[in-house]
Amino acid sequence: MEQRLSLITLGVANVAASRGFYERLGWKASSAGDAQVAFFQLGGIVFALYASAELAKDTGLPRGSASSGFAIAHNVRSKEHVDAVLAEAVRAGARILNPAENKPCGGDAGCFADPDGHPLEVAWNPGFALNDDGSVVLPK
Repeated sequence: MEQRLSLITLGVANVAASRGFYERLGWKASSAGDAQVAFFQLGGIVFALYASAELAKDTGLPRGSASSGFAIAHNVRSKEHVDAVLAEAVRAGARILNPAENKPCGGDAGCFADPDGHPLEVAWNPGFALNDDGSVVLPK
């Protein structure tokens, strides 16, 4: 697994309201979002706002648990890398929360928990390019 994080996602009650808040701060959302998720490019990292219920389903953790209100993601370069990184995580002592599966965005993702139970998503999204250094580039 490359040493980097790609996305930091906060679970929110109302994506539109939260998006409006960050836009009022001067942040510009990417066109990649929809009613359930909003993305903001922060240098080489992506900050996302995602419906809390959907985030809880994606991570496999119960809604309202200590770790279900955020997610950290590691984007990979291909669909095949999702399974490879999940397997690597298991060998390192992780517990799979959700195995790799196709996502509505057209990508693939799975989620594991570190030894303290923090969720980390491993994702391949065909709409998010990765630079050579692993930084994510959102569509304009």
